[in-house]
Amino acid sequence: METKRLKRLPVGIQTFEKIRENDMLYIDKTEYIWNMINLGNYIFLSRPRRFGKSLLVSTLQAYFEGRKDLFKGLFIETVEKEWTEYPVLRFDMSTAKHCNKEELLLELSNKLTRYEAIYGKGAADEVKPNQRFQGLIERAHEKTGKKVVILIDEYDAPLLDVVHKDEELESLRQVMRNFYSPLKYCDPHLQFLFLTGITKFSQLSIFSELNNLKNISMRPDYAGVCGITTEEMLTAMSDYVDDFAEAQEITCEEAIEGLKRQYDGYHFTWPSPDVFNPFSLLNAFQDHDYTNYWFGSGTPTYLIEMLRKFNVVPSKIGGASVLASAFDAPTENMMSITPLLYQSGYITIKDYNRVAKLYTLDIPNTEIRVGLMDSLLPNYVERRKEAGNTTIAKMYLALLNDNLDEVFRLLQSYLLTVPYCNNANSEGHYQQLLYVIFSLFGRYVEVEVRTPTGRVDIVMKTAKVVYVFELKLNMSAQSAINQIDLKDYSSKFALSGLPIVKVGINFDPERRTIGDWKVCAHV
Repeated sequence: METKRLKRLPVGIQTFEKIRENDMLYIDKTEYIWNMINLGNYIFLSRPRRFGKSLLVSTLQAYFEGRKDLFKGLFIETVEKEWTEYPVLRFDMSTAKHCNKEELLLELSNKLTRYEAIYGKGAADEVKPNQRFQGLIERAHEKTGKKVVILIDEYDAPLLDVVHKDEELESLRQVMRNFYSPLKYCDPHLQFLFLTGITKFSQLSIFSELNNLKNISMRPDYAGVCGITTEEMLTAMSDYVDDFAEAQEITCEEAIEGLKRQYDGYHFTWPSPDVFNPFSLLNAFQDHDYTNYWFGSGTPTYLIEMLRKFNVVPSKIGGASVLASAFDAPTENMMSITPLLYQSGYITIKDYNRVAKLYTLDIPNTEIRVGLMDSLLPNYVERRKEAGNTTIAKMYLALLNDNLDEVFRLLQSYLLTVPYCNNANSEGHYQQLLYVIFSLFGRYVEVEVRTPTGRVDIVMKTAKVVYVFELKLNMSAQSAINQIDLKDYSSKFALSGLPIVKVGINFDPERRTIGDWKVCAHV
């Protein structure tokens, strides 16, 4: 059978020009762009990192520069007739990460200097970033006779890394507020303004002063503007699905289901098409493997720090039902970690109740669940994370063989090597530790599961078994089993069609490990 020649995948490439000139795979998003530029003059889009925002900005830049040659065969070629060239000022703020105030000012100065070399420098008193920015816009308009297009990618990048540090955040916010302040006053000179980011900082003059700014982040008609929808994968990328399935030695249907479990599940509104993380999906097709690519590209420090700041335990990260205001709130007004988790892509919309106007938010897919739990594991095993991951891998193999005794022997031995933890005398500490470990197994797991007679500490479901766990502290595993029997916890899961296994675990807070455990099938 003749092998199809697949176009090169643009893994890590965010430049539209490079993708098109090198005939790489491009998922046509230009209909969204056409609709966007006819929607309004000021547009804001929030999406998680590595979700294609920079490629979208690069595509907009090529369009406003009149690069008709790059759009051959794409939707926008069929509707655009004029191809007017505008002066474009593009600012990528991701280069201003990890900066203090002085470094941030220098970075902004360098960005302005690059365009001042094209459109000229201002008067001697044009010194501050806002003064230089405003002068630059005015001169670009005057010199070209065309209104200016401004594209600001990752506008919030300088602030996100210090979002958990109030003093540093305020210092950098003042700099960025000053830089963005001319945008309102330059309206007569602007043709189009597009900003991308992850979260919303209301005190930056952007959201508070640009009254005509349209936020398309949750609009249903832009649900697929970034990322790869299931439909796009099954049509424009069908040959890559076939190639992946062949390499994995599985059917196409199995490949699709596996890819969905691993990388799909994002919804930025409701109803919404299923959206894949593009960075992970492209890497998976390139490597023919299921790997946690998104987390491998870097877990933001700010997220882990904010989880600590809001005292969020791992089992409470997903599964919440909230109003839109609870997860789309400006960062400065956050009363919980929910907005940052949603806007950063760690939880997403899974359902919507129109009557109550409640959104259900949860972790989107296996990649995020496993990657997030891996990032949180050091909270429970201190500096022994590498050894912990090795132990967890061995525990997983034991679980696949239905050998729970070996699972808990491994965990018991490992916990004896972990340095002292302040929370080791808390049943909740061990409950969350097991939640993290079982989640790393990629298994369905819940804590504090309600039954008519009480709450089950942990429930873990595999393809073959439902495990019902009761935890005790400084008591005995038998007392835990007795509670499961006394309150008849197992009956809640009788209709699952799966065998039920009762597990009692007693933790020894003095030794900071498992004291004893007992495993028995439900009769």
